[in-house]
Amino acid sequence: MIVATGWISAAGANDACLASAQSDLERLYCEVVELGGGAGLPSMVDFKRNDPKVQALLLRQPAKRLSLTLPEVSAGRESESKPARKPAAAEPQREPAKESVSEPSVAQGLADCQLRGELIQCPNTAFKLAGNRTLASLEDGVLEPGNRLGIVPFNGARSDDEAVRSYLSTAYDRYIPKMLAIGLGANTMSFTAFHNAFHTLESGGVDFSERMEKTYELLKQDRKTLGVKARYHDELPENLAQCVTIDRSIIVCDNVGTNWVFVRTK
Repeated sequence: MIVATGWISAAGANDACLASAQSDLERLYCEVVELGGGAGLPSMVDFKRNDPKVQALLLRQPAKRLSLTLPEVSAGRESESKPARKPAAAEPQREPAKESVSEPSVAQGLADCQLRGELIQCPNTAFKLAGNRTLASLEDGVLEPGNRLGIVPFNGARSDDEAVRSYLSTAYDRYIPKMLAIGLGANTMSFTAFHNAFHTLESGGVDFSERMEKTYELLKQDRKTLGVKARYHDELPENLAQCVTIDRSIIVCDNVGTNWVFVRTK
């Protein structure tokens, strides 16, 4: 009787999971969990907050163990799974590139730069679009436990917009270089997605910094055994108004739905 009750409960939970799934990746998540391969995966709510490319990375290893086919991730699939991202004007963005007027406003420090396809050319240097790197090209030790994401917990009030933006800006400035370190330049979240993930997790009683750390560990483990595509689409930023500097070596651009990371050339 206990076994039967447990089975009914699990079946009901899986039905609810499938009912909320809006993409092939989310449906595969439900199947993996139903078959007992969900250990280490985030909750469905948290899973939905990740970029589809990151969702695929999270599912690749458990799906392989269960002999399930991982769906192809494409630009079309990515936009399909993010219906809540419009209109873009209502989305949070990093300072100072948060305004858009008829003549695009360019962030301070990029005013003398030019966007040339996969290159941002500045007077004294250039920044090249970062893709995903091969395992062999990574620095020694970056996939080991000592390399932590290291985002500190948020201790303020989520109703304090200024405090939240300051916290997330600092956290994002750490997140981007850490993703580059493990060779996932083409798998980064936009600041909007980062912001949304924070509010979704924290409002559900989940510590944002802790969950991001666990996700980073999963990505590191997957990198040890699984290959990744260098890029998932050929889309590029439209102009430098979509870009902001992270530090002297990194520029991040996004159109809310897609994120691009440019790294300073030597």
